[in-house]
Amino acid sequence: MAMSTLRKVTMAVLAPAMAIGATVSLASAPASAAVWSSCDQWGNTSLNGYTLYNNIWGSGAGSQCIWANSGTNWGVNANHPDTGGIKSYPNAKKVINKSITSLGSLSSTYNVTVPSSGAYNTSYDIWDTDYDYEIMLWVNKTGAVGPLGTSQGNVTLGGHTWTVYKGTNGANQVFSFVRTSNSTSGTVNILPILKWIKDTKGWFGNETIGDVQFGFEITSSSGGKDFVANNLTVSSS
Repeated sequence: MAMSTLRKVTMAVLAPAMAIGATVSLASAPASAAVWSSCDQWGNTSLNGYTLYNNIWGSGAGSQCIWANSGTNWGVNANHPDTGGIKSYPNAKKVINKSITSLGSLSSTYNVTVPSSGAYNTSYDIWDTDYDYEIMLWVNKTGAVGPLGTSQGNVTLGGHTWTVYKGTNGANQVFSFVRTSNSTSGTVNILPILKWIKDTKGWFGNETIGDVQFGFEITSSSGGKDFVANNLTVSSS
């Protein structure tokens, strides 16, 4: 399946120009939305050093509302039809803006509650500042979803074992690390993964890492399903 790439980052920013003619029905946000909520297609806000995006970018989308108690505790209720193609990537973003060699550490902890049905993945989406490269880390997946590119085999890095896929969407290179078993909580040491791509594989050079995003890439969630980031932290030095 073709993955959403640059659009997941840029379309939320360029919403006024790019969302013309788009129609997304509204749903009510859950009562737990203590600080902020939005049912807007491109709804976004900044909390505690994180930027939250509702980010309904795919065609044929249904309704989706995002809520947040903080930058590290948030979720969405999404009702997208059982059709192919990614509908949305609601996410929390932390800006890094450091080169790989200047990073002393880059890691994240996650704890999520996700539905047992539908089609989606829970993933990190990591970009260089020029958006030439996209590194996806899938910590769980359900339903008919799959990464771009061809399998490069398995590797154990950052505290997890992944199947690695390498591909392109025509605009940028995509490196997807799909965890070999589903996980709803844990810690990912991201920096060794970036160094493995750079130093062991030579797939890119000393890129400056711009954004680390974490969210739910949703293809279908018919009937309305809840996706919750109970706790998410991204830290770097």
